[in-house]
Amino acid sequence: MTMVEPNRKGQGRSPGITYQQLLDTDSHPVPEVLRWQSWSFIDDTDVPVSRYTSREFHELEKEKLWKRVWQMACREDDVPNVGDTCVYDICDMSILVVRSAPDTIQAFWNVCLHRGRILREEDANVTELRCAFHGFCWNLNGSLKQVPCEWDFPHVEERKDEFQLPEVKVGLWGGFVFINMDPNCESFESFLGNLPWHFKDWDLANRAKTVHVARIFPANWKAVQEAFMEAYHVVATHPQLLAGFGDSNSQYDWEGNFSRAISPNGTPSPHLNWVPTEQEMFDAMSDRRLDEDPFVVIPEGMTARDVSAAGSREMWRPIVGDRVDRMADAEFNEAIYYTLFPNLHPWGAFNRICYRFRPYGDRHDMSIMECMYLTPYNPEEGKPAAVPIHWLGEDSDWTEATELGNLARVFNQDTFNLPKVQRGLKSMQKPGVTLANYQETKIRHFHWLLSKWIDRP
Repeated sequence: MTMVEPNRKGQGRSPGITYQQLLDTDSHPVPEVLRWQSWSFIDDTDVPVSRYTSREFHELEKEKLWKRVWQMACREDDVPNVGDTCVYDICDMSILVVRSAPDTIQAFWNVCLHRGRILREEDANVTELRCAFHGFCWNLNGSLKQVPCEWDFPHVEERKDEFQLPEVKVGLWGGFVFINMDPNCESFESFLGNLPWHFKDWDLANRAKTVHVARIFPANWKAVQEAFMEAYHVVATHPQLLAGFGDSNSQYDWEGNFSRAISPNGTPSPHLNWVPTEQEMFDAMSDRRLDEDPFVVIPEGMTARDVSAAGSREMWRPIVGDRVDRMADAEFNEAIYYTLFPNLHPWGAFNRICYRFRPYGDRHDMSIMECMYLTPYNPEEGKPAAVPIHWLGEDSDWTEATELGNLARVFNQDTFNLPKVQRGLKSMQKPGVTLANYQETKIRHFHWLLSKWIDRP
């Protein structure tokens, strides 16, 4: 995919209210980050189907992408204490993240340098990194600690520098631990670009990981990821939301290695041929069922956006204090969802959602979708411990993860299509997938970046 200068292509927009016009109606000052706009036409060429179905392309991704790109391995809270370890697997590669000192997180190739066994298979707190096969042992900082029957390995002593566990680069941002396997990679700060500015008032570092659910899918990781990168699918996949969700009024932006979508709540979809009342909009926002009473009755003279934001302010007030009074209604109402290439999707404001997508093992036709809730907490009450991953199998239902609440039902709608997408792609006779110019901007941006990585020498 080739970048082109902005032109008339891609200038089409929904006939509904623009997101910036909606912000003009906010009852509170709107933060600069929501006024930020950065969009230009990428291209309108098709994405090759082989990117989703080809084993050869999967091998290219392993060599050109996963072995070179900065990628999120875990949260800092997953390794809070000295000796805590976290195994991060991507394709057929395994990395071990270790809290080697109170203020130091390191990452090593998760392999014993004796006979090649994986060093650790599960997360745990340990005092040393000992191989279960023959007992070769390393200190937490990766230095060689012990060789059983050392008398039989004088050559190891002679080559001791070679027996330091090979280290990979580590970067920390927003409470996340990123790793990079390429010793010649660009700096982590350069890779992030302007993204930290976007989250300066929505501090992801001071959050607790209160939910972490992972589900396996019989579909390529990109096909699964892309189902969560646009609101274009809402009219067909989530019709119950349309009365209170401005799907095709969403704003899309991109810059450097990240992209953003803002999908407004409390405004009707332009797809409707009728005008919902404020009550009907709120009922759609709050996932009201037809046989249930309204969660809240909208007072005369107030809007669904007013009431939703007011309720959220009071919910968060005990945790973050009077700061909520300085926040815009939009910060409480909107779905503000970012993508940091290649596979991390943190949400903005106080929305707790964060996604990660990756291949399942070394399969090009299976993937893992993870959903985390990163929850603000009251520092005076102490930070809750990070929860472990709750794994769901390929045939599981999202509602088995009760900790997801109402989101589980929405996920079931989203993911119902995914195995069928993978089957369809294998049968597709047209060589490429056709994307919208604007509403699927985040997907286009992703593939533009992916092409750059794949084309690198």
